[in-house]
Amino acid sequence: MKSQFILLAAMTQALCAPALAQPAAPVSVATDSAVFVEKVMADSSSRLEPAARLSRGDKVVTVVTWYRMGGNGGFVITNPMPAKLAYEASANEGQEVSVDGGRTWGHLGALRKGGRMATAEDVTHVRWRIPAGRAAHGRGQLAYSAIVR
Repeated sequence: MKSQFILLAAMTQALCAPALAQPAAPVSVATDSAVFVEKVMADSSSRLEPAARLSRGDKVVTVVTWYRMGGNGGFVITNPMPAKLAYEASANEGQEVSVDGGRTWGHLGALRKGGRMATAEDVTHVRWRIPAGRAAHGRGQLAYSAIVR
């Protein structure tokens, strides 16, 4: 009886091992970006309009739309900051920024550039971690604002 139990346990382990050893399918994601310029109206309200032309000092909002095309789990979206833009803020508190071309990441108030605290103008990349639960929705949007230099 004991040998049958050991044999059954060994067979179960052998049958389950390949399934446990298979890596999860990688998540494939497609993104699309749209840039809007903030227009201040005569009554001091503001609205976003598609950016056809940008001028120095314009406040722009970049909206990144992501679509999960396959796989399971979370993923990371990284967006390089165009050199003509100075980062201002993100609509998602969970974003991280880099001030060194994407080598290191963190929150703006915690990063250093040389011997000083990094500023919004130092930001070279923005990234967001999309957790598995949110990724399961299959689609989402992220946004950040910047000023045209």
